[in-house]
Amino acid sequence: MSDRFDYFVVFAEMRTGSNFMETNLNAFPGITCHGEAFNPHFLGYPERTELLGLSQEARDADPMRLLAAIRAEPGVIGGFRYFHDHDPRVLEPCLSDPRCAKIVLTRNPLDSYVSWKIARETGQWKLTNVTKRREGQARFDAAEFEDFVTELQDFQVRLMRSLQTTGQTAFYVAYEDLQSVEVMNGLALWLGVDAPLAELDRTLKRQNPAPVTEKVENPEEMARGLARLDRFNLTRTPNFEPRRGPAVPGYVAAPSAPLLYMPVRGGPEAGIRHWLAALDDADEDALHADFTQKSLRDWMRDKVGHRRFTVLRHPLARAHAVFCEKILSSGPGSFGQIRRVLHRAHGLQLPETPEAPGYDLAAHRALFHGFLRFLKANLAGLTNIRVDAHWCSQAQAIQGMGEFALPDMVLREDEAALWLPVLASQVGRTGAPDLAPAAPDAPFALEDVYDEETEALVRDAYQRDYLVFGFDDWR
Repeated sequence: MSDRFDYFVVFAEMRTGSNFMETNLNAFPGITCHGEAFNPHFLGYPERTELLGLSQEARDADPMRLLAAIRAEPGVIGGFRYFHDHDPRVLEPCLSDPRCAKIVLTRNPLDSYVSWKIARETGQWKLTNVTKRREGQARFDAAEFEDFVTELQDFQVRLMRSLQTTGQTAFYVAYEDLQSVEVMNGLALWLGVDAPLAELDRTLKRQNPAPVTEKVENPEEMARGLARLDRFNLTRTPNFEPRRGPAVPGYVAAPSAPLLYMPVRGGPEAGIRHWLAALDDADEDALHADFTQKSLRDWMRDKVGHRRFTVLRHPLARAHAVFCEKILSSGPGSFGQIRRVLHRAHGLQLPETPEAPGYDLAAHRALFHGFLRFLKANLAGLTNIRVDAHWCSQAQAIQGMGEFALPDMVLREDEAALWLPVLASQVGRTGAPDLAPAAPDAPFALEDVYDEETEALVRDAYQRDYLVFGFDDWR
């Protein structure tokens, strides 16, 4: 038995060579691999009815019993093969267990995809006698292949992230490594078995040895489809913002109507709060606020049929409003410490008050442009100042909401007056009040500040929001 590990899991996928790996693992004394032990459609292997004393029904009722049985096998280190669509209930226990050895088997996804398509076409999933090999070709489907690759990549990223956050490592094996007896002996040694093989078991034969272009019936279409893929993710919008959790204490519910407002800070919060109160003909003091996750769950259970919503503001309007209210202003609610850092480290010569002599539109525009340049650096993680919720990307804010509950509706500020009455009607409220327009920014309205440079600077800072939400120029 291994001093480091109690059992192992081979993370693989269909057509990656996992059968060949298992055959050779089982050739080592002291290693036993139990096939696809948690495949939802069969128990280890097709047509098998029992594994380590458990039936498929018993495994499905409590997969942890089978996991415990594999871990407790006497005299050997036991394991199994796990694919991304196997029983998810065992994945996290294995990933978080440092006594579980993780083996990650990978293959070029195009080769796996084509092999999978041919196997489906021919019905031949294993080959031991080359004289019985069935000929076949695959038809490449670009959309299907993209979905195929996305599923594989998402699962690989999840594995990598779990290993990173738990301080573990895995033994990585490429499809091509399976032909190396030295690699297989090294894997066995890593598992704690020092009994090297002299040669590999080659009972299983490679089914489709031809070049991939000869294995598809539409190679030209395949070439065009592959050209669409951004293999190196060149077109991504970089995102270095810290993750945000759900800001539940800031959520606001109407006094009696089953409507919950999930604010994106820096948006039209005052106007929406006023509208929610007016919907129930009540004062704003009657709004439900200061939720905890427990009290909000209680509200949601009590308000059957409730609706949750948030309102986006154009990135430029949001940045200017936050600049005026939190940075330029030195009154209550402003960010005094950040003001001082912006002055000292970023060269923003902020006046003591917006009413200071000599503070004119030109000075305001110059300072706002400086603030936008700071936002770009801040969102990229290049400053020592927190990414505040008032100016984090709205995409990141909504992503954080999803950790608790996503909004039913995501409205845009310039369309909120149209859609809020529709939202109210969904919960049985007719005759909804009008939404009051947001008060203009002070000391200068955005329309006075706006120019092409302003638009370019905010686009540079908020590339992700412009892309994700499709924002156009502010004017």
